[in-house]
Amino acid sequence: MIEIKPITLNELAELKALSIKTFTDTFAKDNTPEDLKEYLDQAYTEEKLTSELQNKQSEFYFIYSDDLLAGYLKLNVNDAQTETIEEDTLEIERIYIDSGFKRLGLGKMLYNKAIERAKALNKTAIWLGVWERNFSAMKFYHKMGFTQVGEHSFYMGEDEQTDLIMKMEL
Repeated sequence: MIEIKPITLNELAELKALSIKTFTDTFAKDNTPEDLKEYLDQAYTEEKLTSELQNKQSEFYFIYSDDLLAGYLKLNVNDAQTETIEEDTLEIERIYIDSGFKRLGLGKMLYNKAIERAKALNKTAIWLGVWERNFSAMKFYHKMGFTQVGEHSFYMGEDEQTDLIMKMEL
């Protein structure tokens, strides 16, 4: 059974642990241990995650597979978005599936949750940033209907990298 639930502040420890694990699993092989550690130490502190969870313009969801925590989704609207793409958009800032649960369709379920929320909030488009070397994610987003509309810099520690901005009209 698959279940998607909003994340509460009481689940901060689980969110932090899953965030660090999934980010590391996804990007460790392509980055230096020093750059990865610097990024993780800044991006996933309890203070930062608490602030993000308390932001009324962000939404977090856990996805469970047979009552086991399998991944999570972070959505942003308005001023919580990491960039201003255009009015009436929703950003998928994070969509991560634990490596033990990949290839089960859970990413698509979280993507569908994002679509559902965007429509409920009367948004006209969804956008996200994806690292130019994360080929599996780019393939997934293209398959879901996203097209590249720009790019921006993303810093992994001291290493400047390029994220492709991808957007899909609703």
